[in-house]
Amino acid sequence: MSDPEILERARLLVEPAMVAAVDGLCVELGLPARYHLGWAEADGSPSTVGAGKGLRPALAVLSAESVAASGEVAIPGAVAVELVHNFSLIHDDIIDGDVERRHRATVWAAFGTDDAIISGDAFHNLAFQILLGEPTPERVAATTRLARATSAMLAGQAVDMAFDDLPVVSLEDCLAMEADKTGALVGCAASIGAVLAGAPQTTVDALDSFGRELGLAFQAVDDVLGIWGDPAVTGKAVGNDLRERKKSMPVAVVLAGGSGLAVDLAAIYDQPGDLSDDDVDHATGIIEAAGGRERTEAEAASRLESALASLDALTTSAEVDAEIRGLARFVVERNF
Repeated sequence: MSDPEILERARLLVEPAMVAAVDGLCVELGLPARYHLGWAEADGSPSTVGAGKGLRPALAVLSAESVAASGEVAIPGAVAVELVHNFSLIHDDIIDGDVERRHRATVWAAFGTDDAIISGDAFHNLAFQILLGEPTPERVAATTRLARATSAMLAGQAVDMAFDDLPVVSLEDCLAMEADKTGALVGCAASIGAVLAGAPQTTVDALDSFGRELGLAFQAVDDVLGIWGDPAVTGKAVGNDLRERKKSMPVAVVLAGGSGLAVDLAAIYDQPGDLSDDDVDHATGIIEAAGGRERTEAEAASRLESALASLDALTTSAEVDAEIRGLARFVVERNF
């Protein structure tokens, strides 16, 4: 599947500002930050790894263009949202004990936990510095929305961690957690360009709703890839979520179902010590047989349709509308 053109267009538009922002960090923070973003190796030499796909900056640019503003209007918001997103990734890797991201060592695995924590903190702080560099009414409004989305993201992460102590998590509880942990920031990304362009509140809210639903679709796909993804594509070990005993959407579907297969899966999750490769394979088979994968993929498709329906209320050019819808479908059809 080829990447939508908007991803590269947004990267070319946003990356110079992103580089300038990160280059302003002190040397001690700059190296792990640049390493995480795929711009440098751990020894400081140039890297060919590259950053992620840049979904959130692309959504920010499209949200500005959807209200007939230039994509350049969205740049401060795009940079800020991407910085908050990467702050969360660095810290999530520490929490989850993940040692690999994008086919190489995570920041904490390469530089140590202390450096990873402070580098993530630096991304978080830098995001708000960028947005409030010129405290116009539009930038203040965008900062307020980003702060709220970040608070929701952190609350979602806290709930996700609390799930570790619960024997069963319902699909509804899982969706509520993921709406905060993932949906809130994607909603902010999908609307922040319009906020910076001074768009009407109803338009901003429609774009935010689109992003929140797309975020849930994104997370549902992520949950599937966390179990069945190809490590050569995802950059993470196969069955990683199961090895960490995460109660992701496919797992929640099965455990809350109360079937004999749910009992079998719970027995694997409840056993002491690290899960073996055989345990992971067994759990994977149980989840698929019990319909966890199918139900999660159906949820992704349903959330995509709901996201696209939110766009129906907008008055935007046919070209931009097609780009937004194409990007949304790409999110659900991806394999990375």
